[in-house]
Amino acid sequence: MQTPEILLKKADELEKKMERVFPSLAPLAKQCFLNTIETTTEELPDGGYFVITGDIPAMWLRDSAAQLKPYIKYAAEDEDLKKILKGVIAKHAYYVNLDPYSNAFNAKPTKDSWKDHTDFEHELIWERKYEVDSLCASIYLSYEFYKTTGDKSIFTEEFERMLETITDHFIKEQHHKENSTYFFDRENASESDTLAFDGYGRPVNFTGMTWSGFRPSDDSCIFNYLVPSNMMAVVAMRYAAEMAEIGFKNEILAKKCRKLSGEIDNGIKNYAIYVHPKYGKIYAYETDGFGNYNLMDDANSPSLMAAPYLGYCDKDDEIYQNTRKFILSKDNPYYYEGKVARGVGSPHTPKNNIWHIALTMQILTSSDKEEILECLKMLSETHAGTNFMHESFNVDDPTIFSRTWFAWANTLFAQMLESLDL
Repeated sequence: MQTPEILLKKADELEKKMERVFPSLAPLAKQCFLNTIETTTEELPDGGYFVITGDIPAMWLRDSAAQLKPYIKYAAEDEDLKKILKGVIAKHAYYVNLDPYSNAFNAKPTKDSWKDHTDFEHELIWERKYEVDSLCASIYLSYEFYKTTGDKSIFTEEFERMLETITDHFIKEQHHKENSTYFFDRENASESDTLAFDGYGRPVNFTGMTWSGFRPSDDSCIFNYLVPSNMMAVVAMRYAAEMAEIGFKNEILAKKCRKLSGEIDNGIKNYAIYVHPKYGKIYAYETDGFGNYNLMDDANSPSLMAAPYLGYCDKDDEIYQNTRKFILSKDNPYYYEGKVARGVGSPHTPKNNIWHIALTMQILTSSDKEEILECLKMLSETHAGTNFMHESFNVDDPTIFSRTWFAWANTLFAQMLESLDL
């Protein structure tokens, strides 16, 4: 597939910008910006487009939306790029309507996928870990594309069905035990790779939030109201309401979306805020609605760190700032400090490994120039000479890292570089 001319042009411009403002990152700028379009995006025989996550040959709804995000603002200037983005949006709609519980899909039917005990199977499904943020990602991608290009041709019958599917699905999962048949049981797996209680998850109380089986790391939730994903759902439902009105004049669906957005937001405000003895009011990472809280943050986005990036709150919001102080402290069990770097890691990767995505997100949500410069320096010194971002790296030795080909980390990094105003 030929790379759209606009992206080649913007990659050159980004490289030149970094030569001026932060020269040690200039060698990474161009190839990280182009990584998704050059190595993970393909045109399918049916004319659609498919985006793999990198070293895994499947398309995650969340990852593919995040990988393409830096390109969207240029779509109005290039028909080839617009065609690719429209093709991926259409593929998202198709996959969501096929099964809203699946997080990752195959380009064509195959038996070469994860084999798990669950209540639905299809050869287009790579993995059926239910993640609220995956469905939100499809809405975010579509909304930003429409707002940037004004192109209403994405508003097809399948797309309207996707908005209805996601909305009804989130409503159903507000009452998980009563309404849902979903379960997920992976044999001979670690505890984090399957759901507790024989695949059904731990009990939850009604809160207004919507239930999630897994985190954006693909690790299982401990308490199944995953707060960052619910923050994303609050915003996604507002976007869905606007698209339902503009694209389809579907006032019934729009009203349902806005009502759901408000219910989830009220659930966060009433059940997901914890009064910490050191930091004051902070957002919990997970809760069950019974008064149990998981106080942590994970490097993957959506994260609590990413709340302003997701459009849920302002950077200077008091509860967010309290939460941020907690996240960037040793009170967060997945915050690590070492000889070469400090930042947020994940239970998904080894202890003392932090993520390039987390450092990048720290910059994107910061108003502190000193903090931004420190994170940029760490990014410039921890790519192990590869000139690419990785999933995670050891805080004492960045030559010990995971995933040499992780396109989401690369294009999020490039997106951050484009936004820099030093």
